[in-house]
Amino acid sequence: MPPSKRTKRSIDSLTAMATTTKSSSSSASSPAVTATVATKLPSSKRRLVKLADDADEVLAKCRKLRDALRMKQMAEFSSSDDEGEDGSSKSKGSEDDDEWGLDDDEDDDKKNIFTTKGPSPKKKAKTQSLSLSKLSGNKSNNSKDNSKAVGEDVTKKTIVEVVEMNSTEVMEGIENVAVRVAHQVLAKQGFQLDIPSRAASNQIYVPELDRIVLGDKRGTRSFLNVKESRKAAITTRVLQLLHAVLSKRIHITKRDLFYTDVKLFVDQSESDGVLDDVATMIGCTRSNLHVVASDKGLVVGRISFFEDGDFIDCTKMGVGGKAIPPYIDKIENIQSDAEFILLVEKEAAYMRMAEDRFYQRYPCIVITAKGQPDVASRMFLSRIASELQIPVLALVDSDPYGLKILSVYMSGSKNMSYDSASLTTPDIKWLGLRPSDLNKYDLPDQCRLKMTDNDIKTGKELLQESFIMKNPEWMKELQKMVKTKEKAEIQALSSFGFQYITEEYLPRKLREGDWI
Repeated sequence: MPPSKRTKRSIDSLTAMATTTKSSSSSASSPAVTATVATKLPSSKRRLVKLADDADEVLAKCRKLRDALRMKQMAEFSSSDDEGEDGSSKSKGSEDDDEWGLDDDEDDDKKNIFTTKGPSPKKKAKTQSLSLSKLSGNKSNNSKDNSKAVGEDVTKKTIVEVVEMNSTEVMEGIENVAVRVAHQVLAKQGFQLDIPSRAASNQIYVPELDRIVLGDKRGTRSFLNVKESRKAAITTRVLQLLHAVLSKRIHITKRDLFYTDVKLFVDQSESDGVLDDVATMIGCTRSNLHVVASDKGLVVGRISFFEDGDFIDCTKMGVGGKAIPPYIDKIENIQSDAEFILLVEKEAAYMRMAEDRFYQRYPCIVITAKGQPDVASRMFLSRIASELQIPVLALVDSDPYGLKILSVYMSGSKNMSYDSASLTTPDIKWLGLRPSDLNKYDLPDQCRLKMTDNDIKTGKELLQESFIMKNPEWMKELQKMVKTKEKAEIQALSSFGFQYITEEYLPRKLREGDWI
């Protein structure tokens, strides 16, 4: 039977489709055609975010805070220079250059506080000691109150702080320890190591410095003592490994160090603790030992620098920004036009600001350490805040642990009290989320959480902390939190909209200068 018209049309359609497919296939093999097609494919474009129209109005009070901060720093440094001119401080070449034990090259560095061309000059290659009685004498107006805050008669004590050293100086320090050990062994005395004590009883908060520091108590670690022999062996082994690392001018992680002698160390906490002991014994910062922790912190925004010779622009590092490198000593030539630094506790809030390009609308630098801050993040924040001389505004959860995290940035931690000078950032402003914000911004009840018994206990303990007691406004906020027994996370603001924090909350906070 002859095919029907419908069947014939179907056959013709199939034939046409086959011909078209064959033609397309042969055309695809042609390089010229391939190039033409490629140019027609949609390409991803960088989303440009301009300065907000109300930026000048929103940032007006922030700029006043920045200017006041810079004027205060200039006044303090000019005052210290005047003391040198009137003869009250030691002359150059004297045994003690000044009450802080600083060299003349450090004084030169102070005069250029707005310079961001690279790391500051190296300090003396020895641990510096500071008498609290001298410090209290300089702060005579507040000496009575401060003595009560610190504890029992601290003015009779001295504190010990490590200083920056280069690789050669650290190696010399290790070699000096090795020589002393060798002399003791040759004298058939065994050997013992003299190490500053990092016990809790030797850690004090000094209001004049506004940070936790290490006291002057010292202890010994004897190889002939059965209880101390293993710890002494671990210490000498770590000294040996560190000398090898420094001689090669490389960096390793704490995990790398642990796995070099697992049978001796047994647990990484053993080698980690000895690292801090070695730093205090040599008198250098832990980063000077070239042993670092893994990356944790992130930074995005209006800042650029050179990292080991590579140029880094943190406005062009993708949506997530740049990982804060553990090698802070390799960062130099920091440049920025930011008005402030926004320190964020949670990574989720950080990502919201990064994706919305908040730092382009209101020029700033956004940093997070994803919760409890690591050493690299604390050191990075301390350095850029000091060099750029711009205010730091903190956005943390409205709970006791948010304040504890903020205290670590400001006053330091007990574990690293010996290196608090390079790890702390004083006078961070608490921008939010504060207990008073819960009612001020009408946060819904379903977004407010009841504080647990442990939360309340932690809050009451914080009320007794010196860094809280010195700030009446912080005390008022914390007391309100403990009284209402309510807490809230930064993400609770998303109940008003996912972009509420960047489009409404933060601009309003900045416009009103609502920080304490």
